[in-house]
Amino acid sequence: MMRRRGLLGAAALALPAAGRAQEAPPPGLAGKPVRIVIGFTPGGAVDILARAVAPRLGEALGQPVVVENRPGAGAAIATEAVVRAPPDGLTLGYASVGVLVVAPLVFRDLPYDPAQDLQPVGLLADIANVLVVPPSRPWHRLEEFLAAARARPGSLNWGHSGVGTAGFLAAYLLDQMAGISTVGVAYRGGAPLATDLMGGRLDYALSTSASVLGQIREGKLRALAVSSPVRQPWLPEVPTIAEAGVPGFGVAGWGGLVVPRATPAPIVARLEAALRETVADAGVRALFHRNGLLPLEGGAADFAALWASETARWTPVIRASGARPD
Repeated sequence: MMRRRGLLGAAALALPAAGRAQEAPPPGLAGKPVRIVIGFTPGGAVDILARAVAPRLGEALGQPVVVENRPGAGAAIATEAVVRAPPDGLTLGYASVGVLVVAPLVFRDLPYDPAQDLQPVGLLADIANVLVVPPSRPWHRLEEFLAAARARPGSLNWGHSGVGTAGFLAAYLLDQMAGISTVGVAYRGGAPLATDLMGGRLDYALSTSASVLGQIREGKLRALAVSSPVRQPWLPEVPTIAEAGVPGFGVAGWGGLVVPRATPAPIVARLEAALRETVADAGVRALFHRNGLLPLEGGAADFAALWASETARWTPVIRASGARPD
């Protein structure tokens, strides 16, 4: 995880050229809306993130920016829509470790290759995951939860928003590193997952903090630990999983914007500059923090480096898991 901090530090020094984001769009595209396609339902972490970014990104570009939800298949449906879109800068996609690294490993017939069909524009945010349980369950500490899971192998179920999401990866690693056996249940987004969790139809989840922070604060869900290597500023009293009994554990989500591979370099540069300006905006950063999102300042090169390092990290893990879509 130190690699991510290094990337952020380098990215913070790489300021965009003044005024680049305000350059005029290519002829014929002026005034047309730019869309951000996301692979999850409204109300979840990615949806919150995209809708926080869209207005400010639109200001930076001088064009309206809208969010389009295309949930399903672990974000593969949304990603294919981006891959097939004209490479004119009017269609961006939200991409994470699940889209770029995990999907090619777990989907046998993926109709695109992220490495060949997409190119990065810039980073957006790190999304921490929180291990949460319904108030109806008796566990108040991670140690108690792990003891119950070990006592009844295969009896506890958990929800995730798709094979390859950070929550899925964190839950899978927890099984392996803590010596427990649990059952995963797939959902189309963080919001319906949280509903079933609050209703007691699931035993736990490693959900994005953006999806469950409100419920935690209202006492509708109980947070036992966070999956990130360090504690989160919006949940300072909640220990990390590593602190609470699984040494060496650490998983954090990350995401950024991508465009079709054939998008011309000048258009990508314009989008990159606008995205840097957006993520650096004080109002956007404050909105991120209120929703449990950590801003990531980095352009296309930083995104590419993180993509490569995370591919090296997760490829052996996913191959060893034998994970397939539910």
